[in-house]
Formats: sequence, structure tokens, C-alpha cells
Amino acid sequence: MVDVALIAGASRGIGAATARALAQAGWQVGLVARDAAALATLAVETGGLALPGDIADPDMLPQAAARLKAAFGPVSLLINNAALIAPMAPLGTIDSAAWNRLMAVNVTGVLHGMQAVLPDMLSQGGGTVITLSSGAAHRPVQGWAAYCASKAAVAMLTRSLHLEHGAAGIRALGLAPGTVATDMQRAIKASGIGPVAELDWSDHIPAEWVARAIVWMAQPAVSAAHAGTEISLRDTAIRQQIGLP
Repeated sequence: MVDVALIAGASRGIGAATARALAQAGWQVGLVARDAAALATLAVETGGLALPGDIADPDMLPQAAARLKAAFGPVSLLINNAALIAPMAPLGTIDSAAWNRLMAVNVTGVLHGMQAVLPDMLSQGGGTVITLSSGAAHRPVQGWAAYCASKAAVAMLTRSLHLEHGAAGIRALGLAPGTVATDMQRAIKASGIGPVAELDWSDHIPAEWVARAIVWMAQPAVSAAHAGTEISLRDTAIRQQIGLP
């Protein structure tokens, strides 16, 4: 049986690095993002399937999962990676439209992904859902109220998926990578908002480390052992198990 992964937020950063790492490990990958040109290039590189669209659209991810199934087989791994950082502003001045857009992507988009893959995963007797979390899910960061709230919601969605379907073989877990050298960090740096904006670029880990962690977590034995929990790449014991510095 072919291993098939659906990656939301695949056009760059962690998502693109994960697509490359999974493809190298023998997975067939479905690539979801709004940047169709970037996905087309990555699809050629990885042998994957470009699935451009907006995960905030409730029809997009079910259609993407169906197209991926037709091409390679049913999805056995979902990576919920797509996320926005803006609006970064004091809580009292957050623009409601920007708040709603962030929540539509960071939270509702994760729900759409879970709902898109659950039927086939349940019919196969199981599957793995890895959702990118953050330390911001568990402690507030100045000027990041929207992002922190969204990541807290995503952490609870992961726990809820485990509660409702863990006994049926759905292995739901989170990954908090710490700060990663991606375009999101460039935006945070440019904003000057919050303590993370003060970090030097060398303080951030490369996206490839996160990709290696995801390939490790995708192993059924690993995801089963950590189902319902959140793995942190700040944990030195976890990094040693993955083989990261």
C-alpha cells in the first residue's frame, strides 16, 4: 500500500521542506497552498500533486483529498501546517477582519483538513494527523493575541480528535518546533512586535529540522506513542531520538 500525505501550507518554509523530506522517504505527497506557481515547481521536484486553493474554503480540502486519492490512494498522513501570523497588534486594536481571516486559516482550516481525511482514515483502520503547534498555544506573547488564541484552539482540536477517534486508530498529535527560519520569522522581525522580533536570525532552527521531525513522527509506532500529546523540539531527549543537533 502506498503511503500518501496531504500537506497544507506546502508552498514554502516548513511545508515545502516537509514535502521534500517525505518524498525522499518514499511518500506520495499532495501539496496544498494558495501559491499555484510555487506548488507546481515543488510538485515536479517531489513527484507530488499540486493542489492549489484556500483551506479556509470548506470545499477545498475535501476536493484536494479526493484528487489525491484518485492519483495515489487514500490519505494516511495529514500535515496541518498552514498558518498566518498577522494581525500582530495590541489586543485592544486588533482589526476584526484580520482576526477573522487568521482564524479561518489557522483554526477552521485545520478543522477542514481533519474532516477531509477522517472518512478514509477510519475506513482504513487508522491514520496520522500532525498539526503544527507553538509555544504560543500555552503562553501569551505581547502583540500576538490572535496567533496565540489560534494555536491554543488548534492544540485543543488535536486533543479532541484523539479523544473522539483515537480508539479507532487515528493518531493525532501536535508539533511545537520553536522558532524556525522561515518567511514568518522575517515578518515578525520586520514588525518589531514582541520578544521574538528581537531574536537574531541565527537563533532560529532550519525548516529542514522540522521536516525531519515530521518524517520521524509519521512512523505509526512513534505517532501512536505520542498520540493526543504535543511534541516539542525544544526537548533535548526528543531531538536526540530524531537525530537532530
